[in-house]
Amino acid sequence: MRKANFAILLAKRGTFPTALLSEARAEMQKKLGELGYGVLMLDEDATPSGAVETPTDGKVFAQFLRKHTNRYDGVILSLPNFGSEGGVLEALKGIDVPVLVHAYPDELDKMDPSLRRDAFCGKFAMMNVLVQFGIKFTILEPHAVHPQDPEFASNIEYFSRLCLMVNGMKDFTVGLLGARTTPFKAVRFDEVALQKKGITVETLDLSMVFSKFSQHSDDTEAYRQKEAFLKIYSDFSSVPDMAFRKIVRLGVVLDEIVDEYQLDAMAVRCWSEIQEELGISPCVLLGEMNERGMTAACETDVCSAVMMRALQLAGDSAVTSLDWNNNYGREKDKCILFHCGPVPESMLRSQGKVVDHELLVSAVGKGCSWGCDVGRIKAMPFTYTGMQTIDGQLECYVGEGNFTEDAIAEDFFGAAGVARIENLQKKLIRIGMAGHRHHTNITSGNLAAILKEGLVKYLAYNVVDLDE
Repeated sequence: MRKANFAILLAKRGTFPTALLSEARAEMQKKLGELGYGVLMLDEDATPSGAVETPTDGKVFAQFLRKHTNRYDGVILSLPNFGSEGGVLEALKGIDVPVLVHAYPDELDKMDPSLRRDAFCGKFAMMNVLVQFGIKFTILEPHAVHPQDPEFASNIEYFSRLCLMVNGMKDFTVGLLGARTTPFKAVRFDEVALQKKGITVETLDLSMVFSKFSQHSDDTEAYRQKEAFLKIYSDFSSVPDMAFRKIVRLGVVLDEIVDEYQLDAMAVRCWSEIQEELGISPCVLLGEMNERGMTAACETDVCSAVMMRALQLAGDSAVTSLDWNNNYGREKDKCILFHCGPVPESMLRSQGKVVDHELLVSAVGKGCSWGCDVGRIKAMPFTYTGMQTIDGQLECYVGEGNFTEDAIAEDFFGAAGVARIENLQKKLIRIGMAGHRHHTNITSGNLAAILKEGLVKYLAYNVVDLDE
């Protein structure tokens, strides 16, 4: 996955040993480099020891940050000794990226005044004034940790994911392809509320999609590349040749729309006009887009597209949107999560199979909706999210669970998996009483802590506590 670039702020206080600063400078740069992160540091002669103590030092560091705007994703404020708050406040004035406060640990056999750091204590003083001045920051366990400790590496990975998610959610564009399907009032949203968070929605009519589709030639390099890729991506052996060619062409058209409008995410009116006009379903294409990091939601659910992007940024892995769909017998902590067929291949137990949309046959006729990529979701830990706009605010929920190996009947249509979520029934009540929709958004891994901290602290979304 992509790893963040960090600006390193070494803070010091002169009444504590300064000899450790050069050592810390070298350790931080070396360790972060070994872990694959980019590092920006003040020149050692820019301030005494290349660290920040006085307000003058802080202004030098602030200028350093301005000079390197867009080259760092977060700031690591590291305390090799107690650290001086005044210089740090000047250094971080107006900071707009996450800040991690890190303290070096003391060693029990090096507690002489000429050797001991007292960064454990200094971290409290630093956090106190950061809170006073409204500077947002992240702290992780343990309270003090050496860069050579394995827990340091875990903390930096967490912080990297947090930075990439927070920064990626500040300014992006969602394409809404088609109007909301009339019965789906559950996916309504407040476009202005999204815009206030830097999320632009570009609304594009399906007639434009159909026009581009009809004008597009299959004799292009883009078509040939898409055709070759899809033949490997999923099993199209049951799909008629004409339907397959239409799926390929629609995939090329969607890619062109993404490029033309510089979209970062997409929500599509996926039924029933596409089936009626083209005789295909876009499900497999949406799954393939999510596989490669281009967030794409179905059923014009823009809010799901937004949260899928948050998941993708935090985890750098495939995402999808599923329905809270079925109970699993009488097992209260299990349910079936399902959608027609937009689940990325990497989330399935084995290669999916592209079929006709069995649930739309009664509406559009048999053989008129090829494109659902069906299969069973593999066993894995996952993070789930949902979002709605309410009273001008963005409100989310975040949780974790596990997909299991439990069987689902062979005649169960679509892409589905059995999810086990602790205290599921109480969580469903919380989700329902808060007015959230029947969609939930999924990625592999345990990312709830990152999502909650980033959404609440740095992005100022409201998050429903599912355990309340």
